[in-house]
Amino acid sequence: MAPDAPSSAEVAGLQSKSAYSGEFRRDLADSDILHWGEGTVSIGGDSVTLVGSVAPGPDYRLYLSPEFVETENDFMALKSSMVQVGPVKTFENFIVPLPEGIDPSSYNTVIIWCEAFGQFITAAQYQ
Repeated sequence: MAPDAPSSAEVAGLQSKSAYSGEFRRDLADSDILHWGEGTVSIGGDSVTLVGSVAPGPDYRLYLSPEFVETENDFMALKSSMVQVGPVKTFENFIVPLPEGIDPSSYNTVIIWCEAFGQFITAAQYQ
């Protein structure tokens, strides 16, 4: 069972301090009725946040990528150049802490990936 999602006000407060933002959209190549995201994702000094939602699923991980991807094949081809930020634990709004030492300016895309099933969920280019 997923924990309670952060409130829109809590996420919006963090987003107001963000350096980057992008949009999760349902119309990406490998998104479908079971694997999608929508809403505004923002990257700040200490977190990655979403005001929106992602399709519920197990073992979601948030990655930063140096290139935009929208398919499982592209994700796997570039995975070694990405950095895993952490788990996504809620599906309606989220806050994922940005670990010290990860510089978002070195990347340009946020990706949600299902580790359990090797499934692309969504992505947003932020720069």
